[in-house]
Amino acid sequence: MEIAFAWQMWVTYGLIVVAVMLFSIERLSLEVSALAILVVLLLFFYLFPVVGPDGQNLLSSTTLLAGFANPALIAVLALLVVGQGMFQTGALDGAARRVADLGSTRPGLTIFFTFLLVAVISAFLNNTPVAVMFIPVLATLAGRFGQRAPKVMMTLSYVSILGGMTTLIGSSTNLLAAGVVMTSHLPPIGIFDFVVPGIFLASIGFLYATFVVPHLVPDRGAAVDLSGPEAGNGKQYIAQLEVTSAHPLVGVSSIAGLFPPLRDMTVRMIQRGEHPILPPFEDVTLMPGDVVIVAATRQTLTDALKSGSRIFEGMLEERFSAGLEASDGPAKPGGELILAETVVAPGSRMIGQTIEQIAFRHQTGCIVLGIQRRSRMIRTLLNDIRLEAGDVLLILGKGPQVQDLRHNRDVLLLEWSATELPDPKLARRALAIFGIMVAFVLSGLVPIEIAAVGAAAAIIAAGVLNVRQAARAIDRRIFLMVGAMLGVAAALEATGGARAIAETSVAMFSGYGVPVILSAFFFAIAVTTNVLTNNATAVLFTPIAISTATQLGIDPMIFVYAVIFAANCSFATPMGYQTNLLVMGPGHYEFRDFVRAGAPLVILLWLAYSFFAPWYYGL
Repeated sequence: MEIAFAWQMWVTYGLIVVAVMLFSIERLSLEVSALAILVVLLLFFYLFPVVGPDGQNLLSSTTLLAGFANPALIAVLALLVVGQGMFQTGALDGAARRVADLGSTRPGLTIFFTFLLVAVISAFLNNTPVAVMFIPVLATLAGRFGQRAPKVMMTLSYVSILGGMTTLIGSSTNLLAAGVVMTSHLPPIGIFDFVVPGIFLASIGFLYATFVVPHLVPDRGAAVDLSGPEAGNGKQYIAQLEVTSAHPLVGVSSIAGLFPPLRDMTVRMIQRGEHPILPPFEDVTLMPGDVVIVAATRQTLTDALKSGSRIFEGMLEERFSAGLEASDGPAKPGGELILAETVVAPGSRMIGQTIEQIAFRHQTGCIVLGIQRRSRMIRTLLNDIRLEAGDVLLILGKGPQVQDLRHNRDVLLLEWSATELPDPKLARRALAIFGIMVAFVLSGLVPIEIAAVGAAAAIIAAGVLNVRQAARAIDRRIFLMVGAMLGVAAALEATGGARAIAETSVAMFSGYGVPVILSAFFFAIAVTTNVLTNNATAVLFTPIAISTATQLGIDPMIFVYAVIFAANCSFATPMGYQTNLLVMGPGHYEFRDFVRAGAPLVILLWLAYSFFAPWYYGL
């Protein structure tokens, strides 16, 4: 076959080179590049077919387009939907906060365990949404402990990648390589089949990323606002907590003037009947009927809502039932609720009136959670504050009601500040669906692609995501690029290109033995994955790995696992992996920073695997 289709093989090589160049220089969008490669592939092998023994074209359009129906690719897209459901509902926020609270007096240990949590979660959830979830967490921790974001953000990216290389479902790279294995009529890869060498490499990389990388990246100044609009600017809102008979604050006593459950909130006043209680609060125990006036940042109030805290219990339910009785059904905290900021406009009819007098919740369907007055801090009940022009209202409402405020002439909606609040009930549903999916895969009852598609369908059916949100979670760049490159991989196999590369590699290093060939193979892929993308590298090199192992007469999975580990070594360039791009802005990094910190890590993992693999596999 190599002689008969030699020129088609060289054209395939040329197409691979063009693909690498297009994906690397990014002069065209990745989608356009992938489509262009696919069109050329389809036209070329239609005009110049590779004819098999039965006279049929081995690279027909059906074969070349089959990559878009590859079970591994479908599994990747479905897992993106599941991951988006976990992210949007804040399903992992509680775990992140608990880790952050473990060692408030030992900042280094706290950040270390946060990185460890990222690595563990990334082993079972696509590492890109994991990085997105933990960027604000690490930014907050770094600020709290006097560190700068550049010292933690690159480590966050690296540990999420390292965690993802330990299991089959940890990274799309792993799943795509497994998909190529299935098309090669080899036994499917199990979820923990390469966990031992994966943990070995991840452990070495984790220690390097946590202890060495922070000293290699420069500190170019304070981090940007990483939490988005939620973080605010540190200014305080006046908010009001109404202590009902079943409220969690009932019976809470002050300790050194502070109330422990009201963390990061400053109690300005407690209204008990007609008598205000002012600080310092000594031996004060909260009772039903008390109204607690607190000052807190938007981030603190948002965290309380997201965490499912019951400190707003009673107040939200009462106000929403009163304010939305004419709307499209009863409301509830979380889910579709939006937290946003509005400014009292000059000339507004609200000026000089209180929130209660203007019946804000009846007019707009939203409630006022807090008021910020830039000129001074207020110490009075929320309903007694007379509004002034320029006051900022922190409001909570359903999406349509918040959007309707754009047409309200009395307030100016700051649309950039709108943040959707996750519903704790939906978070539990997302966690349950994810847990069931993992259990089915681990038990071997169904393949990963069936479990992932079923979980994605359950995410939508359970209301965790709607159809539009799920569609947005699917990355069309991954779909088009991987589908096109699977077509190139099929051409590489059918024209004998993969076998030719394998035979050349074996001949070049034949005098050095299998361990040297495996080491050289790992290094070549590790370099390529930082220039190309990790997914494309995995798809292209997996058939070559199988052919090389077959030529050497050893288990093909040894070389396939080398592809998986090496393709995940995307540390040396920002475009090597999506998580690198995610942290590039927040960490104030430049291209050379990734080269300085990531290239040694690539070399370290290459050397570690070169010594570990021959011993582990008995080569």
